[in-house]
Amino acid sequence: MGFARSVVTEDKFLGGQLKLKQPRDGYRAGVDPVFLAASVAAHAGESVLDLGCGAGAAALCLATRVKGLRLVGIERQADYADLARINAFDNNIEMDVVEADLANLPPEVKVDSFDHVIMNPPYHLRDRSTRSDDPGRDAALFEDTPLSTWVDVATKRLKPRGYLTIIQKAERLPEVLGAMDDRLGSILVKPLLPREGRAAVLVLVTARKGGRGAFRLAAPLILHDGAEHVGDVESYRREVSAILRGGAHLPLW
Repeated sequence: MGFARSVVTEDKFLGGQLKLKQPRDGYRAGVDPVFLAASVAAHAGESVLDLGCGAGAAALCLATRVKGLRLVGIERQADYADLARINAFDNNIEMDVVEADLANLPPEVKVDSFDHVIMNPPYHLRDRSTRSDDPGRDAALFEDTPLSTWVDVATKRLKPRGYLTIIQKAERLPEVLGAMDDRLGSILVKPLLPREGRAAVLVLVTARKGGRGAFRLAAPLILHDGAEHVGDVESYRREVSAILRGGAHLPLW
């Protein structure tokens, strides 16, 4: 059925280059899927699978920066899958959105393969956090499907030499790396720090199917200037603002 018009807002991403309809009170995409999209080194003509695409933020941000991609999104919540389709249409971006559980993909997806698989899995374990009263927000934030399943499904859908890119909480990096078996290599981790001298809160992780390169820990991306937040003033560093407002690419190395 989708969300009623009265409970949906239209929000600007990438400085207004992309406009996304999102539920007013459910899960709402912030900067995390923008960073995920910015970090993917995709090229025109390549294919991208977004696992758990929600309302389409990551895939559509990527397609705004890189034209000519083939996009497929997997989303198990019907309302969010509908929004992803609407957002793709409204922004004149072709994207096939499949309503399915990633652990039980339909046959047409199981026989497909992709140059890139991207994902922003739930950050929180259910036994360690207070659940949300909103079903959509709860499903987006709290893990039902183990990270190991996300990574396994993504790896199976990658073409040989294809890239998997994940954004996840820094505290769960050991789980992400532990889920990567010998099908994946050339692993690179880029920490995202809120401010200089602070601990990383998020990490971007990329790996290549069949890659044989050494593990690399990249220099961190520091998001804000200054030692602490001062008032209601945006303090993103210039290079971060270029990503969030200008749609710039985020080189991981």
